[in-house]
Parts: sequence; structure tokens; C-alpha cells
Amino acid sequence: MENTNVYEKPVTLKNILKFAVPTIAMTVFMSFYTMVDGLFVSNLIGTNALSAINLTAPIIQLVTAISTMLATGGSAVIMKKMGEQKAEEAKEDFTSLILVNVLVGIAMCAAGYLAMDRIFAGMNLSADVEGYCVEYLSRYLIFTVPILLMNNFTLYMIASEKANLSLVCSVTGGILNMVLDYVLIAGFDMGISGAAIATGLGYSVTAVAGLFVFSQKKSLLHFKKPVFRFKVLANAAANGCSEMATALVTGIITMMFNWTMLRYVGEDGVAAVTIIMYVLMFASSLYTGYSYGVAPMLSYYYGERSLKEGHIQTHEKLKKLIAVSMKVIAGISLVTVAASFLLTRPLVSVFARPDNPVYDLAVTGNRICTIALLFIGFNIFASGMFTALSNGVVSAVLAFSRSFVFMLITMIVLPLIFGVNGIWLATPAAELMALALSVFMFMKYRKRYGY
Repeated sequence: MENTNVYEKPVTLKNILKFAVPTIAMTVFMSFYTMVDGLFVSNLIGTNALSAINLTAPIIQLVTAISTMLATGGSAVIMKKMGEQKAEEAKEDFTSLILVNVLVGIAMCAAGYLAMDRIFAGMNLSADVEGYCVEYLSRYLIFTVPILLMNNFTLYMIASEKANLSLVCSVTGGILNMVLDYVLIAGFDMGISGAAIATGLGYSVTAVAGLFVFSQKKSLLHFKKPVFRFKVLANAAANGCSEMATALVTGIITMMFNWTMLRYVGEDGVAAVTIIMYVLMFASSLYTGYSYGVAPMLSYYYGERSLKEGHIQTHEKLKKLIAVSMKVIAGISLVTVAASFLLTRPLVSVFARPDNPVYDLAVTGNRICTIALLFIGFNIFASGMFTALSNGVVSAVLAFSRSFVFMLITMIVLPLIFGVNGIWLATPAAELMALALSVFMFMKYRKRYGY
């Protein structure tokens, strides 16, 4: 009963933050140590190696896309069943979805190895950068299955009321990553291979901890004999398709950014894009962490409402949770915009010295891209909210439009008008267009979900 009572507590900012703060801290820290990874690579190896990490990112996102779909969609399906008081069935589904993820990881790892040489050969890169790309990705792919398990266990720990443990795992993995970055790159002179291995081992901490935690029967969710239900797999895929679409199209858009920059500026432009992506990722992690934190609450309240249709208290819980969330995201948006403008030069100087041509490109780019932070939070929350409410179609439309359709339009049109500055303007323009669509969907489905 103790586990259920956590979800039955009143919806107050304090209780919401008990869920959300650990996940915000976790995602912020994960993005922070990704930035530190780039810092070590740029300072100990060079900006060409930093460019290589960005050039490999789309392939990594493609490899992990299906797992991301099953993790986010599966969490929504399983927590909805918990709200419907189908706990044993939820645990069987949880175990089967984890096994599916392992199989997906093995298949995607093999596909990554088969494709990477041909992809990099077609980019017309310098021999130096192409060599870094192949070296980094070939080491990173070794850790595909642990990384996919990390994606899953992170969300399921949050759903099982173990957000603090998820945070501890992320911090431990991040510290391990940072220590190994220095030891392997500087100490053992392993170059960019050391960076990939350090990242893989850091991510593996959550995977190992999750295997142990979810083997314990006292956990709200735990492993039991799996029962494969095609309908559950299909629902998880449908609910999480927006997150998969985001991962897929983010990879494609990153490629477009890189190709456009290679055309207008060269490999220095790719390094500048990498720095700005780190800054945007760090700020966006606040919104992502908050959305991850409240998603189980949204799913649970929705499942409870489905069980007791017309139950006024649950109806009000859902409504209040979303109202408070909007205020929290608005506050975060204002803070991140102000901080990004004020700290642009110090942030960029960590990755590139002022005498490096990458520095001026990144400073200009970051100041323009910072405008997007006014809109990103609402767009991330809107997509995550519809996933949690088991409306994967709307979530997918929002995510796909935001990450691909609008970005594709702005990436093609704006550079033709404004040159390099048009590349930077593409992100704020796309996010503004996505915000308009998010508001439309939010209003359209308001009566259906009662928020």
C-alpha cells in the first residue's frame, strides 16, 4: 500500500518536485558529463576530434532509437496498468520489454558496424577526422546493450519510485566517465578510443545497478517470468513512437547541420555546432528531466481515471499537475535564456580558445540559438505529456513536426537567405513553429483528458 499511497498524495508543487527534482538532477548531470567528455576531447586531442564525436552522433541516435521508443512507451503502458490495479501483469510485461530491448541492442550493434565505414567515406571528410569517426564509433558500439539497458532502467527506476537511486547511478557513472576520460586519454594515451570506452563504462553503471534492483521482489516493478503479449509491445511502440521519431530525426537533422556547416564553413563549423549542441542539450535536460519525473504520475492518474471514469478527485489531480507543470517550465525557460546569454563566452572558451576560429563561430551561434530555449521546454513537455496519456499518435506528430518537418524547412530556407547565421536561426524558428502546433494540440484534447 505504501507504493500506491505515493501516487495518491495531494498534487502540490512540493510533491511534484519530489518526483521531478531527482530526474532533473539526473538528466542535467548526464548532459554535464557529456559536455565534460567533449571538453577532454577538444583540449587533450583537438577540435577535429570534437567534430568527429558530433559526426558519429547521428549513427548512435539511430542505433538507440528503437530502445528509446520501447523505454518511454513501455513505461507509460506499464504505469497505466499499475493505476488499473494490474500489478502482476505489468511486471510480466516489464520483463518481456527488457528482453526485447536486449535483442534490439544486439541487432543494432551489428548494423552499426556494417554501415559505419560507408557512411563516413561518403562525407568527404579529411583523413584525420574520418579516422577519428571510425575509431570512436567502433569502440562505442561495444557498449550498445548496456547503454540500451541504461535508457530503460533510468525510466523504470523513476516509475518504481527510485528516482534518487537513478540519480545516484547517473552521478556515479558520470564521475567514472570523467575520471576515465583523463586516465585513458591523457594517462594511457588512448586518444578518442579512450573517450568512447570511458563513456560506455560510465553508462553501464545504471545498467548493472538496474539488473540488481529489478531482481529484488520488494521493488514496485521487478523481474518475473515474462509473458509476451503482442498488444503490449504494439502499444509500447505506438506510445513511444514520438521518442523514436525524435531520436531518428535528430540524427538526420544533425547530419544536415554537419553537411551544411561543412559546405559553408568547413570542419571548424562542425566543431562550433558541437559546442552549441552541448549548451542546448544542457539547458534542454532541465525540461527533459522534469517531463521524465512527472510522466509516471500522469500515466498513473490517467489509468486510475480510466478505472473509475468520472472520478472527480483524479480528474482534478491530472488538471492540477499539468497546470503546475506549465508554471515550472515557464520559470525554467526564463532562467536558462538569461544564463545562456550571460555565460556564452565563458562556456565557449572552455571548448575553444579565443584565437581559434571555432570560438567566434560558436559565440555568435550560441547567442542566436539561445532564443530557442524560450520554446523548447513547452514542446518537450507537450510531447511527453501525450506519451504519458497513452496518445502516441499526437505525441509522434508533435515530436516529428518539431524535430524534422520544421527543422527541415528552416534548415533549407534560412541559410539561403542569411548564410551561416541562417543555420543558427533554424533552431529557434523551428521551435517557435512547434510551439504553435503544441498549443493547438493542447487545446484540441483538453476536454478529452480533462486537464
